[in-house]
Amino acid sequence: MVDVGDKAQTKRIAVASGRISMQAATLQHIKNGDAKKGDVLGIARIAAIQGAKRTADLIPLCHPISLTKVSVTFNIDDSQHAVVCTVTAETTGQTGVEMEALTAVNISLLTIYDMLKAADRGMVMSHIKLLEKSGGKSDNWFAQRHLEQF
Repeated sequence: MVDVGDKAQTKRIAVASGRISMQAATLQHIKNGDAKKGDVLGIARIAAIQGAKRTADLIPLCHPISLTKVSVTFNIDDSQHAVVCTVTAETTGQTGVEMEALTAVNISLLTIYDMLKAADRGMVMSHIKLLEKSGGKSDNWFAQRHLEQF
């Protein structure tokens, strides 16, 4: 791990997103709330938060940090038969929360896959990326617009 002991304690925020695409009928299970394993997005939200909290256990050289907030939103893209997950992670500390936000997105998408795999094993997770970060020495960073469209 890198030494962050001399870094200033600042408020740090990271926003990440990703999507999972599926068959139209599979998306309908989410919208109807009739998936066999239960409330898909509710459980995926809890999984995302747990993933953010456990990031240092999953990523070998990631610092364990104290999160002050993790928010998870889901948007349904009917035209693409997809769910887009966006996670905002926050802390006040000496290192950033990009890995926590990205881990949370991945865990939420994997949870959606797990809950619906009996209906659709061909789901595809994609577009997982950091959208923005703030705080720390490098301060603010935003993804380039053209990269958000890939």
